[in-house]
Amino acid sequence: MISDAILLMGGTGAIGRQTARALRAVYPDVPLLIGGRDLVKSRQAASEIGNAEGVAIDALATDLGLGDRRVSAVAVFYADHRLASLRFAQSRGVPHLSISSGVYEIAPEVATYMHSPGTAAIVLGYEWLVGATTIATFACAKPFAQLQQITLNALVDEQDEGGPAVAEDFERLGKMMPAALTRRDGSYIWRSNDDAKAHFRAIDGTRVQGTGFSSIDVAGLAVATGAPDVQFNLAIDVSSSRRRGEPKSTEIIIELAGKDNDGNPLRCRHGVFHPGGAAPLTALGVSMILERLAGLDGKAPTPPGLYFPFQVVDHASYLSRLQAEGGSIVSLDVE
Repeated sequence: MISDAILLMGGTGAIGRQTARALRAVYPDVPLLIGGRDLVKSRQAASEIGNAEGVAIDALATDLGLGDRRVSAVAVFYADHRLASLRFAQSRGVPHLSISSGVYEIAPEVATYMHSPGTAAIVLGYEWLVGATTIATFACAKPFAQLQQITLNALVDEQDEGGPAVAEDFERLGKMMPAALTRRDGSYIWRSNDDAKAHFRAIDGTRVQGTGFSSIDVAGLAVATGAPDVQFNLAIDVSSSRRRGEPKSTEIIIELAGKDNDGNPLRCRHGVFHPGGAAPLTALGVSMILERLAGLDGKAPTPPGLYFPFQVVDHASYLSRLQAEGGSIVSLDVE
C-alpha cells in the first residue's frame, strides 16, 4: 500500500467525488488529497470521503501551494490550461492523468511530455468516459480477424448534467470543435455541417439524432486496430432506461464491421450501459487508471510513457468492475 497520497485536483466536483468513492471501494486505506480553489469546499469533501485531506490549489505556484508534500499520482478533473498539474507532476516524477482536454488541445501536453519523456507516466484521459468506449470495443472486436468500420455512438441522457466542470467542457469543446475528427478510407478528415449529422438506435431500439464529435477514441482505435473507417457520434436525448420509467443512465452503441477468421463478412452491434449515468462510469475508468499508475494493486507502477487509458487499464478487470456496478455490454440486433 502506498504511503503518499493521490492528489485529485477538482476533487470536489461530481466526477472527482465519484472517483474518490470508486478508489475507496477497492482500496479503503489509500490516502487522498482533495484539491480545489476553495479550501472550505475541499475540506468538506474530504471529510465526507474519509481518510482524505482537503487542500487549496494555487495554479500559479510551481508547487501548487502544497510545499514539500509528497504525492504518488495526480489526476485533474478540469481544463488545466496552464498545465500547472502536469508541470508539478513532472517536477516530482509522479504519474499524471487529465480528462478534460479535446483533440485540439493535446499539443501542449504532448510537447511537455516530449521535453521530458522519461520522467513519469502521462495518460491522455480524453477517451469518452475515460476508456468506456475503447475497452468495450476491443472486447466486442474479438471475433474479427480484420476490422473495416468502427462507429461509436454515445447517448447522454438530457438529465445527466455531470456538474459545472463537465458543462464547461462541453461548452468549450463545442465552440472549438465544430467539425468532428473522423477516419474515412484510411485518411483523417473533419466532418462538418450535413456530413456531421448522424442517426443511430439506442439500446431499446429508439432512433435518436446525433452529431459527429471529436473524440480521441477515433485516433486511438484507428491506430490500434488498423480500421480505415472510424467515427464517433454524440446525442443528448432520453436514455433507454428513462423511457422505461427508470432513472437516467448512459449508453454507448458500438457498431463494428469487417471479416472473421475465415475471411467472411462480419458485423455486430453492442451497447455499453451504466445505470448511474456518465459520472460513475467516468469515475470507474479514472480510479482504475490511478490504481495502475500508483501501483495500488501490488504490481509495479506504470513506467514512464505517454498513454491512452486503454493501454493502462487491465481490460478484463475493467469489465468485471463494470458488471459489479450494474453495468453491462449487451448484444444488439444489427441494422
